[in-house]
Formats: sequence, structure tokens, C-alpha cells
Amino acid sequence: MDLQDKIAFVTGAGSGIGAAGARKMAAEGAFVVVTDRDGDAAQATADAILQAGHRAEAVTLDVTDDAALVAAIDGVAAQQGRLDILHSHAGIQVEGKLEQVDVADMDASWQLNVRAHFVAAKATVPHMRKQGRGSIIITSSNSGVQYDREMIAYATTKHAVLAMTRQMAADYAHENIRFNALCPGFIDTPFNRGFEIQMGGRDKLEEYIASEIPMGRFGTVAEIAEGIAYLASDRSSFMTGQALVIDGGECI
Repeated sequence: MDLQDKIAFVTGAGSGIGAAGARKMAAEGAFVVVTDRDGDAAQATADAILQAGHRAEAVTLDVTDDAALVAAIDGVAAQQGRLDILHSHAGIQVEGKLEQVDVADMDASWQLNVRAHFVAAKATVPHMRKQGRGSIIITSSNSGVQYDREMIAYATTKHAVLAMTRQMAADYAHENIRFNALCPGFIDTPFNRGFEIQMGGRDKLEEYIASEIPMGRFGTVAEIAEGIAYLASDRSSFMTGQALVIDGGECI
């Protein structure tokens, strides 16, 4: 129970990696605030945690609404008396190369994949400063450490958020507030839809997984959740400014 009585706030936790990370942190003892734009999905994740005998609550939250995001974080810190973990996970995947991506879609990618993480971290730091410590996990992607063909909006924003995470880590390490980036590879969730379109269908994606990923398979949300729990806990207490890449060797 390495996260016993810690307070965790997770965005994009209604499904996939976000939900798995929330469940894992709760299983390790944390009280988890599960947020998602889809309130029913957030509630389903929270209900699964509660049914397993752990602690959680659900909040409907659109992270592109600055005021709502800040208010949610401030509200949890006020209600619980502290905020130990932020996993800023919500993101968007827009496929296409330069001439195929509308400016509006690039703006949407930036807003959700970079700006929302900035706002969430900015709101969280003052609460962690009061308690003298904290762990902020921001989801990038292994696309943040390599370049995906015909995925300009996604790769650009994932590189940007990794740079931002490292900058924040450098700025706040002396306050014992740690920032690390979670960089998953191909995990078999609906979030891969953009890559499926770009590659020409599900069968083409599966061919890529089998031939180009050294381990020859998709990862699982449970495997990524282990990384989330590691970054959240004191098991990674001397780790900040890092990109934790979990991708079956794809980026090597």
C-alpha cells in the first residue's frame, strides 16, 4: 500500500489508461478523484474502485475549461486538506500530415495535449508547496521521443509536453515537487483510432505491431498502470524530469 492515504487527482480517467491508473492507485491506498469529460464514464471508474473496496469519487470535468479545471483541483485540495498526486492524462489524437491537418485541429491538439496540462500543473503546485512535496505525472507518449509518420499534430504536441514537463521539473525540484512524463506506446484502447485511420485500418495497425515493435504485441493498460503507480509513489522519490517510456521497445 505505497500510496496509503494519498490524495490523487486524475484527468481523462473514464476509460483506458486513465481509468487503469486510477484503479491501481486506489488499490495501493490512495483516495482517487476520477475526472472525465464524460461524467458517466468517470462514475463507472469510481464505482469499480468503490466496489473493489477502495476509495474514489467522480467529477465531470472538461479540462479545456480553465476555470472549471482550476476550481476542481482547488476544491479537492480544500476538501481533503492536501493534494499528493496529479495525473494529468486527458488528451486527443489527430491524424494526418501537414497538408491534411486543419489549423483548428492543430489548435485543439495544442489546447488539450499541452495547454490543459499547463493549467492543471499551475493549479496544483501551490497545494503541493504547502505540504512540501508532491508528484505530478503528465501523459506524453512514446511519440514524444520519436517521430510518427503523418501524425504532425500528435507528435508535435507530445514532444512539446515532454519539454514542458522537464522544464517544470528543473524549476521545482528544490521544493520536492516532482514532474515526470508518462510515455506509453501502443496500448490496445479506442484511443488508437487516429493511428488506425492513418495506417489504413485495424489490420494494418496490427501488422505494424507484429513487425515493428520488438516485443511484437500491444501493451496493456495494466502494464501502464504499474508505471503510473511507480511515478506516483516514493518508489520514484529520486526521479524527476524523466520520460518513462513503456512501449515494448518501439522507440529503440
